[in-house]
Amino acid sequence: MLTDVEQKINEVLARDLDVRADVMGIDEARKQGAIAEFGEKYGERVRVVTIGDFSKELCGGTHVHNTAQLGLVKLLGESSIGSGVRRIEALVGVDAYNFLAREHTVVAQLQELIKGRPEELPEKVSAMLGKLKDAEKEIERFRAEKVLQAAAGLAESAKDVRGIAVVTGRVPDGTTPDDLRKLVLDVRGRIQGGRAAVVALFTVNNGKPLTVIATNDAARERGLKAGELVRTAAKTLGGGGGGKPDVAQGGGQNPAAVGEAVDAVERLVADTAK
Repeated sequence: MLTDVEQKINEVLARDLDVRADVMGIDEARKQGAIAEFGEKYGERVRVVTIGDFSKELCGGTHVHNTAQLGLVKLLGESSIGSGVRRIEALVGVDAYNFLAREHTVVAQLQELIKGRPEELPEKVSAMLGKLKDAEKEIERFRAEKVLQAAAGLAESAKDVRGIAVVTGRVPDGTTPDDLRKLVLDVRGRIQGGRAAVVALFTVNNGKPLTVIATNDAARERGLKAGELVRTAAKTLGGGGGGKPDVAQGGGQNPAAVGEAVDAVERLVADTAK
């Protein structure tokens, strides 16, 4: 739509049409077919601007003497500024030329990088972005699989704290909150035989420590609730957290305190277990 409007504007400018302003009575202006702005109020005498045989409007603005003086118009976009009112942003003359020159430079650089003609660039860039997205998904899948592969080893490393299987530790930095949660739940599910279990794992993501803690039914029967354990861990990390009795999440500001937070969780388990 804007492209069609822009083309029409520049075609009119190229015709070098005279621009004339006349002051006349409002009735005469209407007889001549002058276009008035909808909703505007006019006095008995109005200023009529005529652009060759292209348009005749009521306008009090400043105008060039002919359309060619504008040189070139480049429409940048349009937006809503009120109910039923649209605003069009544009560059004119030298500013429009400079804008197009910069765009041409960018297109030329893309042509060199992508090895394609200008009209091929959108399709080629779209295809490249699609491949990049697929590759990112594949990397994410491999990373998540690697994290979950640690579940068996972590479950086997469980400590016995007053008859409760306690798994604590720090997993590789960069592990996402979702993956950390999945890993914690996976490890909890691997502790069999009706044993009470508490799993509290930690990581550092984007420079900030994060923990997810889960308990099973047997552990909760002995008074161990994930939300309470997380609050203790998160406080040690310089932050906060919470959740349900079976699984909770927290974080903080001090990654150097992860080891201390692990110890705090183990102490709380030992002190709380009935």
